[in-house]
Amino acid sequence: MVDSGSAAETVADASEREALKRIFPRLPESSATIVGPGDDAAVLTAPDGRFVVTTDMMVHGPDFRLAWSTPEDLGWKAAATNLSDVAAMGAVPTALVVAIAAPQTLPVSALEHIADGFRAACAELAPGCGVVGGDLSASDTLTLAVTAFGDLQGRAPVLRSGARPGDVVAVSGALGAAAAGLRLLFAEAVDVDGVPDRVRFAAVAAAHPDLVGAQLRPRPPVADGPLAAEAGATAMLDLSDGLALDARRVAEASGVAIDLDRTALGDDPLTALTGGEDHGLLACFPPGTPLPGGFRPVGTVREGAGLLVDGHPFDERGGWDPYLEWDGHSG
Repeated sequence: MVDSGSAAETVADASEREALKRIFPRLPESSATIVGPGDDAAVLTAPDGRFVVTTDMMVHGPDFRLAWSTPEDLGWKAAATNLSDVAAMGAVPTALVVAIAAPQTLPVSALEHIADGFRAACAELAPGCGVVGGDLSASDTLTLAVTAFGDLQGRAPVLRSGARPGDVVAVSGALGAAAAGLRLLFAEAVDVDGVPDRVRFAAVAAAHPDLVGAQLRPRPPVADGPLAAEAGATAMLDLSDGLALDARRVAEASGVAIDLDRTALGDDPLTALTGGEDHGLLACFPPGTPLPGGFRPVGTVREGAGLLVDGHPFDERGGWDPYLEWDGHSG
């Protein structure tokens, strides 16, 4: 939710230089920084000699609705989704580079609050990680593009392709909560025409803070990624697109079948399987390995191919694909 009242100074009123001067002091600092924002590029320490690098975008419409998300929510979620990808490789997040393209009517204060969201997410989810650079530009569609870096600290990266028959399949983090929150928003936080509505959103958020929060401000178990690597995880990935879709990716990459236990998937197994955006971690561990952190068993790796649930093929695609699901609206 962005206050675009006439009294607010917009990005069109301020120069890029002035906007950056207001944003920089609010951004989190990285403990890996040698040269930070202000030069043509940042310089970071690389004690391991390798970097994990990932990138992700958030676009108004397919990825968020301004009637439901505050600017701070946007900064938080943009950070969290990238931090989770780094953790899924078994790495510790060290730095973010953030590019924002914003409509000229966007208040500069909204950019400040986006920066506040990045700072809050890094402080809670990945202490020591910070924003070391980025770019601002103009666009009719508010867009955030984030590149994240991570340190493997001497460990081998954990790929999707290492699962072996007999491994335990485990999950850290919520399953289905973000999808349940989004379903609730589209059911109750819209007007009679189905357009996202701020007033109705406020009532829904007050009545269901946990579900709405899971969608707008996910809290991925970032610290569990390196713990899984240290424990000997054979495969791992971020659960951004739903358990069924992401488990199939591990199965395909590893040349195995993954058999999930429906009773381990909570009170709503179907939403746990087909919902997306939880940003938990799915990992496979050798049998007998004590599960680290918040990991809990949800299945077994078997000979074969594809995804099974209780031994039976599960063919429902699930997950979120903006090219298939987005209705073309924003709000």
